This record gives sequence, C-alpha cells and structure tokens, in this order.
Amino acid sequence: MSETSSITDVPGIRVGHAQDRKALTGCTVVLCEAGFTGGVDQRGGAPGTRETDLLRPMHLVEKVNAVLLTGGSAFGLDAAAGVMRFLEERGIGHDARVARVPIVPAAVLFDLGAGGDPSIRPDAAMGYLACENASADPPAQGNHGAGTGATVGKALGPAGMTKSGIGSASAIAWQHVRVAALIAANAFGEVVDPQSGEILAGARHPENSGVFLPTMQVLAGMAGKDGPPPPGENTVIGVVATNAALTVEQANKLAQMAHNGLARTIRPAHSMFDGDTIFALAGGDPSSPVSPMELSLLGEMAAETVARAVVSAVMEAESVAGIPSATDHRSQTTDRRS
Repeated sequence: MSETSSITDVPGIRVGHAQDRKALTGCTVVLCEAGFTGGVDQRGGAPGTRETDLLRPMHLVEKVNAVLLTGGSAFGLDAAAGVMRFLEERGIGHDARVARVPIVPAAVLFDLGAGGDPSIRPDAAMGYLACENASADPPAQGNHGAGTGATVGKALGPAGMTKSGIGSASAIAWQHVRVAALIAANAFGEVVDPQSGEILAGARHPENSGVFLPTMQVLAGMAGKDGPPPPGENTVIGVVATNAALTVEQANKLAQMAHNGLARTIRPAHSMFDGDTIFALAGGDPSSPVSPMELSLLGEMAAETVARAVVSAVMEAESVAGIPSATDHRSQTTDRRS
C-alpha cells in the first residue's frame, strides 16, 4: 500500500479555501458535483452541523454535491448558502422538479477566540468564493480555509493554546482504490505523534512555553474542584473520500471507522468540549461494490489517513496573533538543547 498526498487524489474531488486572515476565520469546500454517496459520523458533546440527517440510512437522498467545513461556530453555517448558490447556478443538485436543490452538508468549528475579530464569520459570499477557488490540485494546508483560526491544546485556556490548521493525506488501499482525508484540527486536547505518543502541539506550560502539559493531567487536577469547566470552543471536522463504490450504510461505516484516526492522534478525542464530525464521500462505480472485508480494510486506511491529516494540520500551521505553532515549539526546544 503506497501513500500519496491529498484528498484531491480521489477522482472527482475538488477543494477550495476562502479565508479572512485579519479576522482569523475561513471555510473550505469539498466539491463533488457529479454526486457522491454520503455518510457521516458525529461524536463529542458540542457539534455544529447542517444536513447530517439526510446522510443516514433510510432517507431519500443518497448523493452529496459538496461538503462545507467552516469556522465561525454556528454563524459559519451561513457559508453553505453560498455553496448552494454556486452549484444551483450550474444546474447541480437533487432534481425536485421545480428546482435543482444542491445537497451540501456542513460542519463548523469554533474559532471566534483565536485572536482575530469574532464579529466576522464565514458567510455566503465566503462560501461562494471557496467554490470559485476549488481545484483538483492538492489543497493548501495549515492556516488556510477552515484551518485559518484553528487551535489545539486549550485545557489551560487561550493563553496556553497552540496554532493548528487544516491537513490532508491519502493512500492507495488496493489496486486502483484510493482513500483520503481532509481534516481541520481544532481540538480541546493535544495532538500526538501516533507512533511515539510525543505531544506535537498542545497546552503550553504557563511558566515554560517550551513544555506541553498533557491535557489529561490538567483535567485530573481540575476534577472535584469548584470553578467553571473548560469552554466548548473546539471541534475537529473533516471529510474522508474514496473512489470505491459504497452504499449509504457503507459510507456511514467508513465515516465511523475514520474516527479511529482522531483517537490515535488527539488526546482526549470526542470530549464533551468537542463536536468532532467526519463526513464520508464515495464516488465509485456501483457495478463494482465492495465486500465486507474490503470495507474493513478501507475503514482502517481511512483512519490512517485521518491520523496523518491531523498531524499535517498542526505541522503545517504557522504562528499568528501571538499563538505559536508546533514548529515554533520545536525550534525553541532545539535551541535550548544546543
């Protein structure tokens, strides 16, 4: 099994970013205009989503035309209107006889406290612009699109968080079958190397910013004490895509298994302060369905690409608004050792 680079390695997928770098927010659209079978799996206690129910089994519409990942908390869902307008202008969507209705599920992350302007959020104009920017080229990673205001490691509050962003990865599962992920990492917890367990980006020690404090250690110190709980200002959102042919049930299973990649790289994953949501898109030929064994392999490969995409999201991010990045932390550590 060989690895490649991004979610646009899956045929029929295009990705576009739009952002406001001063406000530190943005959105990312994953376009699949021809219609991909969709699925979703939402975990964590603080979700912000749109059009997720229709992706589950036993519903009429099975094809998705785009998925929107956006900042701005619930306000950012407005950007989906721009994606719908872009697709409607091109005659793309579910045929409802009197209109073509584009199917655009969406999920939001909370970036209003990232040091930008919290009164500015992704809107319909930004969603439309993201569609205009969409390309089959590998998407930019780090401080782009939905990752513009993403941060991780918030157990000690905003003063201790580390800059994150958006990341992508893909792999060949077997023969011509690809699976890929695009993840905006905005976690309450830290991001770790899935192999070594080393914290790559997390909550910085208040007296030594070159040291990351494990989130579980911080939470253990808070347990049983009075005081406000950590804010629900987080959430990891993303898309996994494949050129395999999946049913709606199988697409939902793929999204479910893809969440294992978050558990491998984020501690803790799916907390009460996160609304972690992963969409699945499948654009394969229905005449070549996958077997249960192949779906199991595809799900494991999806988890691996999600884990790699999360690592890329933090390692490609750049410091902004006084929030250092993972690469800044590594540079500080190296300087102190030399």
